[in-house]
Amino acid sequence: MKLHNRDVRTDVRELGALVGDVLAAQASTDAYETVETLRNAAIDYRRGDAADRTALHQAVDELSTTREEVVARAFTTYFELINLAEERERVRAVRNADDGTALHDSFDATIAEFAEAGVDADELEGLLADVLIEPTFTAHPTEARRSTVKSKLRSIANHLGELDERNLTDRERRAVWRDVTAEVTSLWGTRQVRQRAPEPEDEARNVQWYLENTLFDVVGDAYEEFEETISKEYDDVDCPKLFEFRSWAGSDRDGNPFVTPEVTDETLERQREVAVEKYRDRCKRLSAVLSQDGDRYAAGDALARSLAADAERFPTVVEEARERYPDEPYRQKLRLMRERLDRVNDVRPGEYPDGDAFLDDLDVIAESLREDGQESVLESFVEPFRRQVDTFGLTLASLDLRDHRENHTEAVAEAVAVEGVDYAGMDESERVDFLTEAILQEDPVVDVDEPGDVSETTERVLRRFASFAGWQEEYGQQAIDTYCISMTEEPSHVLEVLFLADQVGVVSLPDHCAVDVVPLLETESALNGAERILGTLFENEAYAAALEARDEVQEVMLGYSDSNKENGFLAANWDLYENQRRIARFCREEEVTLRLFHGRGGSISRGGGPMNEALLALPNETVTGQVKFTEQGEAIAEKYANPRIAERELEQMLDAQIRARKEANEEPVEDVPDRWVEAMEIMAPAARGTYRDLLNSDGFVSYFEQATPISVVEDLNLGSRPASRSGERSVEDLRAIPWVFSWTQTRLILPGWYAIASGIDAYLDEVGEEEGMETLREMFDEWPFFRTTLDNASLALARTEPEIAAEYADLADDDLRERFFPELVGEYERGRELVLAISGRDQLLRREWLEESLDRRNPYVDPLNLLQANLLGRTHRTDEEERTLRLTVNGIAAGMKNTG
Repeated sequence: MKLHNRDVRTDVRELGALVGDVLAAQASTDAYETVETLRNAAIDYRRGDAADRTALHQAVDELSTTREEVVARAFTTYFELINLAEERERVRAVRNADDGTALHDSFDATIAEFAEAGVDADELEGLLADVLIEPTFTAHPTEARRSTVKSKLRSIANHLGELDERNLTDRERRAVWRDVTAEVTSLWGTRQVRQRAPEPEDEARNVQWYLENTLFDVVGDAYEEFEETISKEYDDVDCPKLFEFRSWAGSDRDGNPFVTPEVTDETLERQREVAVEKYRDRCKRLSAVLSQDGDRYAAGDALARSLAADAERFPTVVEEARERYPDEPYRQKLRLMRERLDRVNDVRPGEYPDGDAFLDDLDVIAESLREDGQESVLESFVEPFRRQVDTFGLTLASLDLRDHRENHTEAVAEAVAVEGVDYAGMDESERVDFLTEAILQEDPVVDVDEPGDVSETTERVLRRFASFAGWQEEYGQQAIDTYCISMTEEPSHVLEVLFLADQVGVVSLPDHCAVDVVPLLETESALNGAERILGTLFENEAYAAALEARDEVQEVMLGYSDSNKENGFLAANWDLYENQRRIARFCREEEVTLRLFHGRGGSISRGGGPMNEALLALPNETVTGQVKFTEQGEAIAEKYANPRIAERELEQMLDAQIRARKEANEEPVEDVPDRWVEAMEIMAPAARGTYRDLLNSDGFVSYFEQATPISVVEDLNLGSRPASRSGERSVEDLRAIPWVFSWTQTRLILPGWYAIASGIDAYLDEVGEEEGMETLREMFDEWPFFRTTLDNASLALARTEPEIAAEYADLADDDLRERFFPELVGEYERGRELVLAISGRDQLLRREWLEESLDRRNPYVDPLNLLQANLLGRTHRTDEEERTLRLTVNGIAAGMKNTG
């Protein structure tokens, strides 16, 4: 059966032509011809029909100020639409797989493989019981696209789906394409660049959109698919809860003074309102289905008892339900469930205290249907609903709090100083002793509500903790139960948060601890000191009691972004790998369950790359089954905007995690040959040295300022959080996102590969070319960590364009350009050569579709890059030129499908 009416080439061709038509109609025929001249000049060079880019340069140089804006808008619009075409192609692949064409990383294939390998039902149930996957949505980086633009693009995507998947008459097809044309015309007239920075509330609503409009509905379908897949090979294997969704949007205060307790409270309230409204709607739909006659179907004992309890709780409402639905017990029950949902945001008593209580009522209905032999009704209508409630509760997504450890230290020091305690003057050991004693004593040490004359930082931290207790009381512990500490370096940094939580009643040891305190290890010193930090905490009387109250589970977050910016790509990846293994071994020795939280960004240099491959490449020692990772920026839209793709993402995560867990059970300590470790221990320090030499070179910061659009990126209104931590201009102070974003814009993506060649060459010099290459090829073939690291570097290398980067390098002072650019290009060329030699491939990209995507995009990104470099080179820019410059940033981000 033919599932689709179109293909990606048709979509690209017709959407590209539509952009041209709209351009001609809304601007002018001359403007259209200008864009065509630029496009054809770029294509001619890429195809080898032109010896150089002289024609493209000339066309860019001749643009008027007004025409520059039109060109930037045209290419940006093109990329937005081409991204939709490629999204649609991904949907086709998923649907074709449903129709019998196997996909890579298929849960179906994995279950079949398990069955063939002799994995029995009990072992499979054990593997599934261990797994809990927690995607965590963050607000930074915010997407470069405005929400208005995203809304229009989503409408166009829906129309493309209609054209592709429905059998339409010619008239219906013309009507749909007319709507597409109208949306693209409206998109052309819409401002692409934000005039104001998004507020934290905007970022929280952005994350909420994906939870509410895609994932909420996808979850039930995904579990149905998982259970169906399992049933093909196994009988009576229950599929437990496998996913939870979490968020930092509206609660992450690290470096963002605009995230106040009021913002967090509003986020929690809005998310609960969405969840409650969703459940009310599902109850009404279910009521239309469960119209069974009570005279023909006897209500089960559990349902009868539940209705009796409701009669005591809501006698008036029960009477009304009986009158409205005589002899229809399921409908009566659902009416009372809606009543309890109505009271969640009400002053009247009787509301559901949490999602589990609501789930209990659904389970009563499910049990009764099962007793009545109505399994088909249960599976089609009740079970997907149960999965939604089990996953989202009344919270939609649980929030994590986060702040920088310096703020906690300042707050504790000032708060206890009022009581005559010189915390600031204590050494680390004294601080640990003081905090431990303070946590364990019954009486509070400080008055959080009336702390006295303290700094703004302290007042803000104390107010947050005072609110923390209120949030848990109002919304439930599950709604906000994790506190992450940025830049953790010492045990006291963790105990400070436990102390503050204790002061407000969130913690009351030994019996009560309603928060996971999570150290974020992101610097080299913190990662290398992880065992010292955790060891001190595990042996600490107060912290040990908190761990026991949290079922002996310790969450540790690993920072990919800052460790990369500090150490470079290769050294950071090795540090993270080795320290994960050490942390996991240590936790196992201490009989503590480790849950790693991977602070991954969207770009390769910030821990990005295919999630399933990343999960499979984790050291066996770390795979406890529970895993948590951040989802950021454009990656959220790419993964979760389309329901089909979102379901496929969940499948890939589960597939990778269950495979990794099985392997970890079979080989708890990964057998990594000594010669492989020795190779990495030569390569990583050498690469780190080369990378740091570059960053510490006199004049490099000036080169970075002059040869990238960092000054534009910082002013782009991409997020509510400032671009740097202190406002100073240094690589160390600059946040990882603008650092990566700026290099990506220039097409010199050095954070994803710089110094990898130096590291490999150091190893080859040490052991010899022939022996060294043999070992490196063996590592690539047999070691998932090394293969994934090289594959990710290969992707960053493939997206690097030295000739385009040279346009930006020419903006720098001559002496800076001559000092730095040849060195960067040399490292790129040698890295490319080595990666190909080790992998044994002819091309950097191993996926044909990705190569096609880059080939499709490059000729259209090139004119934007040249225009951007041209604008950056102007000493004084008009307001119109500034707007165009910002638009080129959006366009290149859309073309590269990445901000940072």
